[in-house]
Amino acid sequence: MLYGYKFDGKFSPEGHFFDSSQIVLDPYAKATVSRGEYGVLGPEDDCWPLMAGMVPSAADQFDWEGDLPLKFPQRDLVIYEMHVRGYTNHESSGTKFPGTYRGVVEKLDHLKELGVNCIELMPCHEFNELEYYSYNSVLGDYKFNFWGYSTVNFFSPMGRYSSAGLSNCGLVAINEFKYLVKEAHKRGIEVIMDVVFNHTAEGNENGPIVSFRGIDNSVFYMLAPKGEFYNYSGCGNTFNCNHPIVRQFIVDCLRYWVTEMHIDGFRFDLASILTRSSSLWDAVNVYGNSTDVDVITTGTPLTSPPLIDMISNDPILRGVKLIAEAWDCGGLYQVGMFPHWGIWSEWNGKYRDIVRQFIKGTDGFSGALAECLCGSPNLYQEGGRKPWNSINFVCAHDGFTLADLVTYNDKHNLANGEDNKDGENHNNSWNCGEEGEFASISVKKLRKRQMRNFFLCLMVSQGVPMIYMGDEYGHTKGGNNNTYCHDNYINYFRWDKKDESSSDFFRFCCLVTKFRHKCESLGLDGFPTAERLQWHGHAPGTPDWSETSRFVAFTLVDKVKGELYVAFNASHLPVTITLPDRPGYRWQPLVDTGKPAPYDFLTDDLPGRETAAKQYSHFLDANQYPMLSYSSIILLLSPDDDA
Repeated sequence: MLYGYKFDGKFSPEGHFFDSSQIVLDPYAKATVSRGEYGVLGPEDDCWPLMAGMVPSAADQFDWEGDLPLKFPQRDLVIYEMHVRGYTNHESSGTKFPGTYRGVVEKLDHLKELGVNCIELMPCHEFNELEYYSYNSVLGDYKFNFWGYSTVNFFSPMGRYSSAGLSNCGLVAINEFKYLVKEAHKRGIEVIMDVVFNHTAEGNENGPIVSFRGIDNSVFYMLAPKGEFYNYSGCGNTFNCNHPIVRQFIVDCLRYWVTEMHIDGFRFDLASILTRSSSLWDAVNVYGNSTDVDVITTGTPLTSPPLIDMISNDPILRGVKLIAEAWDCGGLYQVGMFPHWGIWSEWNGKYRDIVRQFIKGTDGFSGALAECLCGSPNLYQEGGRKPWNSINFVCAHDGFTLADLVTYNDKHNLANGEDNKDGENHNNSWNCGEEGEFASISVKKLRKRQMRNFFLCLMVSQGVPMIYMGDEYGHTKGGNNNTYCHDNYINYFRWDKKDESSSDFFRFCCLVTKFRHKCESLGLDGFPTAERLQWHGHAPGTPDWSETSRFVAFTLVDKVKGELYVAFNASHLPVTITLPDRPGYRWQPLVDTGKPAPYDFLTDDLPGRETAAKQYSHFLDANQYPMLSYSSIILLLSPDDDA
């Protein structure tokens, strides 16, 4: 049995879209039934065929096999941002169920090998991948809503990510999503969902009536007095998040995903919209009584948004990971200032920008990089938060991949069919001397070095590192920094490419990630102090924070490893550095991005390790170490047998 609703009422320009001839989808529907196969048009080539809800039954059981939340301390996480379909849909994945929840399960062991213990799933709420369906003359295929940031129903898992399609009225899709969560937990991997409560797929006044609009347009959307849609999301409408009805709906939804689907946390897309005052805002409506200032302009940022307050104090939700993308398309930027109740974390966009600038050799960023390495205390310490409230990243789904960051100075988005006008123009990227993939050997070597520098920086920074899917093998999107519309090789994880590079960059990433897990000092609960951390320059104890400095180094006391020496030389010139003197001990090389693989990371079982280590022994005997231009190192302190 399937069901939908009909609502009667007036249809008027002031913002009411009641239409009793339309059957609308229940926002609380637990599965959405419509088209069954991904990318296939509905009857009569309809991109928006009728949608219905599944009627749940008490007999709908799932065997969780005793699954419980992993509840990892957030400081211990290594997050992997991934796309369910993109992860296994390429033919080289060799999976039995490509592009599905079950396909992800088949390839979870890859993430375990990489050292990942938390996956952040790009939108898995029901969305319509045919929303932008149109012929793309550039590639000769069709444009899709591939990323999924345009929700149709917030309670339903995306039905066309199921290997069984709409089998059993969508129940199989629910169970396959649960199966993915259960199998991830078995491998010690938490599951965070990317949720898009800032807008829906119904668009502006010209969009379809699918669900919320036909139920009560003026409640669910932020409207101006004459019915126009506010567009803080950049997608045509803005969800009216702080309206009492809407915020209760959002809390109900989040609770469902935690209690019924065993989700470990959420990343809120364009979360600053969740802090804006609703339309129909007045104190009686919101708080139950009047205050001195009754009316607040629609969209005003609130210091204590009721929705964030409700989530933060909810007995179920306050115990899961809560991550804000602390900006929106209306110009509100709240990185370091998002209302947090001591528990919210943020995608640290400032970390991304500063690290990109420093590593590519831009002057004036050495001091800012030092803040990033410490977990951005300039952003989070004053408000009482911790380093782990900073989600550090260099690349994400939006923007250049890691490989493209060192290959392109400019975006190359022609494949999107928008004349290269879409996407971010300011990428803080550097092509290392030549634009594009076809470059000289010396440029390609420098690019490999820079990729290692970025990854190493991410893994030695306090805070929570986040890796973007495919960066671990150097996935390229050909310089396209806005691939929202491509259901093809541009967005697919290339398992054949990963296998080609397994002896090179993937090996390096695995080793550095696991090194981070082993170190007690690289995931601190509090910001590092002088008792544990010391800054250095080309000589010990003399850091250079000047505008022209491109060198940052520090030592870090570690209860497991003893002491680490980490240095970044972002200059175009090599340098020989003097190391801190530790009587009775000597510094031993572990990581040097200036060396070719596999000597970029000296594991204990590496053939020829002793020979490689001895190459620099005469420098280390003199307490010195030579660093190539654009390179970074980790040295470990060990007892000096000759002392």
